[in-house]
Amino acid sequence: MSDVTITTPLTRLVGVRHPLVQTGMGWVAGPRLVSATAEAGALGILASATMSVEQLRASVREVKSRTDAPFGVNLRADAADAADRVRIIVDEGVKVASFALAPSRDLIARLKDAGVVVIPSIGARRHAEKVAAWGADAVVVQGGEGGGHTGEVATSVLVPQVVDAVDIPVIAAGGFRDGRGLVAALAYGAAGTAMGTRFLLTSDSTVPDAVKARYLAATVHDVTVTTKVDGLPHRMLRTELVSELERSGRVASLLRAVRHAAAFRREAGTSWADMVRDGLAMRHGKELTWSQILLAANTPMLLKASMVEGRTDLGVMAAGQVAGLIDDLPSCAELVDRVMAEALAVLSGLPPVR
Repeated sequence: MSDVTITTPLTRLVGVRHPLVQTGMGWVAGPRLVSATAEAGALGILASATMSVEQLRASVREVKSRTDAPFGVNLRADAADAADRVRIIVDEGVKVASFALAPSRDLIARLKDAGVVVIPSIGARRHAEKVAAWGADAVVVQGGEGGGHTGEVATSVLVPQVVDAVDIPVIAAGGFRDGRGLVAALAYGAAGTAMGTRFLLTSDSTVPDAVKARYLAATVHDVTVTTKVDGLPHRMLRTELVSELERSGRVASLLRAVRHAAAFRREAGTSWADMVRDGLAMRHGKELTWSQILLAANTPMLLKASMVEGRTDLGVMAAGQVAGLIDDLPSCAELVDRVMAEALAVLSGLPPVR
């Protein structure tokens, strides 16, 4: 474990050694990756959106059996069973609750009353201001370079904008993979960096080898943004399937959406009514067609095809732009040690101030 430490408001808030966060990636951030990250001194986040309530409890207990270090759970605040998932976080003594969508004021208060640190992820300054006013302890700010659902504002513009707008720790996400990025984020005023693609591409990640090889072979020009998976801008590797989705007409898209919605309903043990409600909530009240609402089920099943089943021909691979710069598969411990050593080297090599 690295002897290099950088103490920031993030490390003090959650009790980790290093200001690094492994994001809660569906089908990827399971007990093995999360516990390996935590043992390395960073904050691992367990992804719960693709788990049933029972699987979440079992996964939390597995992480706890592997490490005594702090870790978190990521969940959707608007999910029909969010209350049950929050109960597990509280009952099991999980240190951090993170959210892909802004949690309500009441939900933040409930978690904080139970001693849980609340860290929502946002993509716009106004959202950061809202959750900060509601009592969030910190916020992950993802710029447009980030993988998965993403916005248009670059990390280098968004992070300092949010830092200036709120008085809680800001964790920078979108385009980070090494110590240089950590130092840059700290210079912007962030309290640390969050990385998804970089932790996905480690030896502790359970993603199949064939999928990892596809990521490692990608260049920065092989990462694209499409709205054809679930109706929202989604950054991923450009594959034959993505090209096919972009060529698909409305009828083909609707049929595919219904098929994947049915599969995800069985996987998650949820009802059609709850799926439609969740889909509508995920769309933030926008005027969308039924096809677009059902497309909300495309993402988890297409991600599962690749991240779990290893089918690069049938699945999609969410990826930050930084995927084109990654060419190895270190362990989480090796990655964290490397990032911290690089950060120290960068800081030591900066010109003196006169």
